[in-house]
Amino acid sequence: MNDKKMETNAARRARGRPRSWDDKSGQNTIKSLDRAMAVFEHLSTQSGVSLSALSEQTGESTATLYRILFTLETRGLVEFDQAEQLWHIGPGAFIVGARFLRRTSLVERARPILRNLMEETGETANLGVGQSHNVLFVSQVETHSNIRAFFPPGTLSPMHASGIGKALLAFMDPDVCERIVSKGQRERFTEYTLCDAEDLSADLSQVRARGYSIDGEEKNVGMRCIAAPVFDHFGEAVAGVSVSGPTSRVALDKVEVLAEAVMAAADRLTAAIGGEVSSLQETPAEETL
Repeated sequence: MNDKKMETNAARRARGRPRSWDDKSGQNTIKSLDRAMAVFEHLSTQSGVSLSALSEQTGESTATLYRILFTLETRGLVEFDQAEQLWHIGPGAFIVGARFLRRTSLVERARPILRNLMEETGETANLGVGQSHNVLFVSQVETHSNIRAFFPPGTLSPMHASGIGKALLAFMDPDVCERIVSKGQRERFTEYTLCDAEDLSADLSQVRARGYSIDGEEKNVGMRCIAAPVFDHFGEAVAGVSVSGPTSRVALDKVEVLAEAVMAAADRLTAAIGGEVSSLQETPAEETL
């Protein structure tokens, strides 16, 4: 390498990082920021936590925690549930995470699979992930039909009233599922919403038995959704794939056929991100990535 190239590469490194880059000592750590990020990361693993409980879990004083949480709340990274007096991860975390997702495989690999699913079924295809007690929609391919379901990326929907939400609940850790199902009063959106813990548990048992969930007008009257889980290499349900549309098209006599297509799509996405599926169907050539 000639001197000119060496000078150019050195200049690029200088613009990208300081000379002390390799110095990992405490003098290069912003301790207050490091403490705040530790709290933020811990909160992201919880399904809502009180200030006192968070203090016990992290070892930080409630006064310090409040200042950290209040600061994060102003950025939308955390949010406070006034009714339950619990702190949750906030939607601002998704905004940052969505930017990161551009570098990860889930959304990227899902796009052609969702597109194929939409073309096969004629209905809007969705991809969602769990966030606390909600489903966060991260990708969608809309149907060409005039009447359609619309869940733009960033939309949150309660798990108990969502096809993807129930698919994730059914296949998550049983103890975590039980805590979510048995916790508090769930919001009723329609006369079909499963608000009672026993009714929801019974429905989730059916989901586990058949491999897919059905949102039968439980969030919006006149709309039906069919969803199946996507698993990572640990066998954990990390996302859900669904099709949704008006009940006039997603009729009860079409559920089984649509469900087969949804489960096949979920299996293909599971395989695409390195997960394991029990009955993987052949991936169409146009979905090869």
